[in-house]
Amino acid sequence: MSWLRYHWLALGDGFNHFRRAPGNFLLNVLVVAIALALPFAGLTLLENVHPVSERLAVQPEISVFMQIGATRDQSLATGAAIRKNLQQSGTDANIEFIPREKALDSLKNKTGLNDALTTLGSNPLPDAYVVRLSGFDIDATQVDGIADKLKTLPQVESVQIDSAWVKRLAALLHVLRLALLFLAVTLGVVVVAVVFNTIRMQVMTQYDEIEVSRLLGATDGFIHRPFYYTGALLGVCAGAVALAAVAAGLQPMNGAVSEFARLYGSEFVLKTLDLSATLGLLGLSAVLGLLGAMLSVRRHLGRLN
Repeated sequence: MSWLRYHWLALGDGFNHFRRAPGNFLLNVLVVAIALALPFAGLTLLENVHPVSERLAVQPEISVFMQIGATRDQSLATGAAIRKNLQQSGTDANIEFIPREKALDSLKNKTGLNDALTTLGSNPLPDAYVVRLSGFDIDATQVDGIADKLKTLPQVESVQIDSAWVKRLAALLHVLRLALLFLAVTLGVVVVAVVFNTIRMQVMTQYDEIEVSRLLGATDGFIHRPFYYTGALLGVCAGAVALAAVAAGLQPMNGAVSEFARLYGSEFVLKTLDLSATLGLLGLSAVLGLLGAMLSVRRHLGRLN
C-alpha cells in the first residue's frame, strides 16, 4: 500500500508540473506530436496496404491469349502443348483454361459495361489460358524464357506476364517498411531529446525544492518519480494528439482514394489502426517520454548531488 501511495503521489506531482506551466506543456506536446505523427501515419498506410498485398498472387502468372479465329478444339489442343512445354522445362504450374464466354461474363460483372458490350453483338474476347508458375524461386529470366516458348505455339496471339509487378510491389513495400523503421528511430530520438530538455528545465526550476526534500530525508527514488511520470504523461498526450491528427488526415484522403478505387471496381478505403495497435503506439509514446525523463533526471540530478 505504501508503494502504491508513493506512486500515486508522484503521479499527482507530475500533473502539478503541467499545471505550473500549461503553455510550455502544450508546446512540448505539440512538438513531440509532430515528431510522432509522421511514423504513425506511415504505419497506418502500411497496415492498410498490407491486407491488399497479401491477397495478390506472389507467384508469376502468364496469360496466353488465343487468336480470335481459333476454334475451341484448337484452343484445347494448345492447352496440351502448354503442359508439354512446362514439363520439358521442369516447371510446376497450375493451368486454367478461360473460355471466351466466361471472360466476357466476368468483364461485364466487374466493369459495369454490360450495355456497351451488348451493343457489340459478337464476343470480342479470345479463349485464354492462365499459367500460374510454382515450385521454384521467382526468376525473371526463367519466366521470360517460358513466355517466349509459349509465344511460338500455333494459334497463340499473344503472351503476357501478369504478376511480375506484384513482386516489385512486395519489394517496394519492404523498402518502405525499412524506411519507416529508420524514420521512426530517428524521430524517436527527437522525442527523447525534447522530453530530456523539458525535464531538464523542470529540474533546474525546482532545484531549491529538491534540496529541501533531500534535507528532510527524501530518497532519490522519491525525488525522481514525479519527473518520470511527467515524461511518460508528456509522451502519452503527444501520442494521442498524433493519432488524432492522423485519423483526421485520413478523412480528406479517403475522398480521393475511394474515387480512385471505384475506377477499379473496389471499395478500398483507408482505416485507422485497430484498438490493440493504438494502445501499443500510446504505450510506445509513454516509453519514449519515460526514457527521456530518466536520462535527464539521472544526468542533471546527479550533478546536484
